[in-house]
Amino acid sequence: MTSHDDDHEHSLAADLSAMLSLASDRRRTLRWLLAGASALPVLGCGGGGSSASDSSSAAATTTTTTTPTTGTCAVIPEETGGPYPGDGTNSNTSGVVNVLTQSGVVRSDIRSSFNGPTGVAAGVPLTIKLQIVNANGSCAVLSGYAVYLWHCDRDGNYSLYSNGVTDQNYLRGVQASDSNGNVTFQTIFPGCYSGRMPHVHFEVYPTLAKSTSAANRIKTSQFTFPMATLNEVYATAGYSTSVRNLAQISYATDNIFSDGYSLQMGAVTGNASDGYVVTLTVGVAG
Repeated sequence: MTSHDDDHEHSLAADLSAMLSLASDRRRTLRWLLAGASALPVLGCGGGGSSASDSSSAAATTTTTTTPTTGTCAVIPEETGGPYPGDGTNSNTSGVVNVLTQSGVVRSDIRSSFNGPTGVAAGVPLTIKLQIVNANGSCAVLSGYAVYLWHCDRDGNYSLYSNGVTDQNYLRGVQASDSNGNVTFQTIFPGCYSGRMPHVHFEVYPTLAKSTSAANRIKTSQFTFPMATLNEVYATAGYSTSVRNLAQISYATDNIFSDGYSLQMGAVTGNASDGYVVTLTVGVAG
């Protein structure tokens, strides 16, 4: 457990450093969003891993994401990928780490490790549904775009980086958007580690073919969850540490969401027994 705390301190320090360097850009971005224009960049990150049996998400087939009909939307804020992206932009203890080039990374169910490792992340089932839309084109859906998504496990650890799970790569995967701009991931609800509100990281790429190199990403961001959902999930077995950590942080004090998170708040349905579905519309400058 001590090693987890070390990972989290590293994460928070990295996030704060990145936040300070982008603070002025984020303030300009927020002003532009309020004025109805497109936004610029934003930030985030945390810790990885436990092995357990695979669990199914009964809620996954009951919720659909529909095309926005207002004709107006904003570019989702740009955020840091944090210290644990696993996209080839940084290193772990073994050197540069990049899952984007690994066989098997294109998948919908990201609960298990792949391409050799066999660990499976345990936790409350969660289905993530993102819809990619063109914020510069009347919110038209963008098909054929790719999303690389990753997050911590229920213990607040990140595969590939956190002590104890550096040999695992679960809770990471890539999906291409369908004809309605949708991508879907089957996963588990992330835990809350010290210093950050619970969140999920993702990068958007113009095509699946270009998703093998982080140099081709057109958007890096994060999203979070309603407090009522967080309290409900963390009351279940396996999330006791998250209860304590969540009590010490808020959206207002989080170094990523403190300047606003309206475009990064997922809509959640479901329950802790059957699993949850979170949906979010992701506006990019298509």
